[in-house]
Amino acid sequence: MQRNFATQRSPFLFAVTLAVSLFMIAPMLLSVMAGLVNNYSNGLHSGLTLRWLAEVWEVYGGTVGASLLVGMACVAGTIVLGVPCAYALARSRSRAAHAFEELLTLPVAVPGLATALALILAYGEMTAFRQSFAFILVGHIVFTLPFMVRTVASAFQRDELLALEEAASSLGASFRQRFLDVLVPAVFPAIVAGSLMVFTLSVGEFNLTWMLHTPLTRTLPVGLADSYASMRLEIGSAYTLVFFAVILPVLWGLQYVANLIQKRHGT
Repeated sequence: MQRNFATQRSPFLFAVTLAVSLFMIAPMLLSVMAGLVNNYSNGLHSGLTLRWLAEVWEVYGGTVGASLLVGMACVAGTIVLGVPCAYALARSRSRAAHAFEELLTLPVAVPGLATALALILAYGEMTAFRQSFAFILVGHIVFTLPFMVRTVASAFQRDELLALEEAASSLGASFRQRFLDVLVPAVFPAIVAGSLMVFTLSVGEFNLTWMLHTPLTRTLPVGLADSYASMRLEIGSAYTLVFFAVILPVLWGLQYVANLIQKRHGT
């Protein structure tokens, strides 16, 4: 009876899935097309061209490398800061730890503009720091750190890891040995998953970055907004195509590596 019911429902579910997918993909396809035609108003009848892509790369090409470097640096920063923090929160049951965990999630709940304004008020007087990509990087780490901490902390809380840590301790392993040689390899798939999430959020973050950037420290999303506001629709659409062409292969590659690591660890 259940099999017949599922069979009867499957065409409807397939149709709904297809409709939702087309609804989500169609705007992106139209945007890509707009960046490859001579005139969007005339559509494909105006002919295909690559000149808008060339203009985008000439004006905004530097934002591509900047976004990738900031994203990778953000991943490194959240790993160095977030993994020890995740362990401490996973092992502590104190009220102070609980309060710190709630405080850690504030940058996610508070609008990015408010977080950026707080950073400017605190460190804006440091001119060299304010005008560098390091300032944007700090903002991205503040915003993405909770995602790394929550992902890894849940892995540290597994019962088998508690038993593994106790066994290593009973064999005379120091805390450094237990943490680096036993626990970190055990939660490595969670670190990879958190890294993928952090990189994705960092590369696509706009609100906080828009407030923190300067004319010399633009990233991909900021340049994309600038192209939409100050140039032709075709150029803005071509920038969207550049964004897809650069970011999607990187994300697919990271996802592929993450899947390989998870399969190797049997998760």
